[in-house]
Amino acid sequence: MEYRATAYKDLVDGELIELLKLSDQTAYQEIYCRYWVMLFRHARRMLSNDEEARDLIQDLFLTLWNKAPALNIETSLNSYLYGMVRYKVFDLIDKRKVRKDHLKSLGVFIEKGEYTTDHAVRENELSRLIEHEISMLPAKMREAFELSRKSHFSYQQISMQMEISDQTVKKQIYNALKILRLKLGSICLLLVFWP
Repeated sequence: MEYRATAYKDLVDGELIELLKLSDQTAYQEIYCRYWVMLFRHARRMLSNDEEARDLIQDLFLTLWNKAPALNIETSLNSYLYGMVRYKVFDLIDKRKVRKDHLKSLGVFIEKGEYTTDHAVRENELSRLIEHEISMLPAKMREAFELSRKSHFSYQQISMQMEISDQTVKKQIYNALKILRLKLGSICLLLVFWP
């Protein structure tokens, strides 16, 4: 990576942190280059999933940049970043458990054919979770996805409405499903039937 100026490459972590607190992008890039691979491997070992590990590390570095001015690292940068990985992995595991519990309760509901208040609440929570993730999609992708899944438009109808090619529509919906699958896991199966 050519941007790694020799001056930054030779700095110790403590110096890079001080520059990072001043929103120095080159210091941030140097930290990213030094630690990305090690942190990714650590996250991948904990999650056993390359895509989740990659997303988690990207999110970690985004958090590091956003909180840079307020950073107060009392340990080594290495320890601090590994701690962030552990925290984010545990948080992800907790979210997985919540989603798994939602799916399990939805499965019981479907099996029994009963509609209780508890199931209604969980179904509403699941709907909110799915709607939230859909709302986070890029605008054009979200529009194509919602026209397909909610309005039941064909690719050709979406193409005409959005004034884009059928192939672009197909790609937008494919990408939307890919993103949602990463975010929601097996809940994504429900999106095929989402009203």
